[in-house]
Amino acid sequence: MTALNLYEKDFYAWTQEQVNLIKKNTLDKLDIKHLCEELQIMGAREKSELRNRLRVLLMHLLKWQYQPNYINRKSWQFTIEEQRDELIELLNDNPSLKSKIDEILPKAYKSAYREAIIETGLPDEYFPKNCPWSLEQILSEDFFPSE
Repeated sequence: MTALNLYEKDFYAWTQEQVNLIKKNTLDKLDIKHLCEELQIMGAREKSELRNRLRVLLMHLLKWQYQPNYINRKSWQFTIEEQRDELIELLNDNPSLKSKIDEILPKAYKSAYREAIIETGLPDEYFPKNCPWSLEQILSEDFFPSE
């Protein structure tokens, strides 16, 4: 089966074939086109994970600050702590993603802002339009915003 057919019919088998070709140093037989595509997708996936985890964390920080009397607040604390841990691990595993934070944070906050409005039922003017916290605060295990 050709590399193209294998890529289209059995992705896992294709990946294993590519690994074996690299290990054997048979680089002239690599499926370069698809390898490049997959590497780009892998990078985009890491960036997307950063944005999604930030979004979830920011939404819960907003709810924490603007709904201080919510009965199930403990679940928000768990989510905040879990997302922080996962974000720190993601950034430690992919240090170059730190250079993307300035680009990603406003987008993540915009989504978190919209979701917080929907989930809390509070009017949009209740929440700040732009992220009110620094990255250091967002990632700090001791930071829980107050009213």
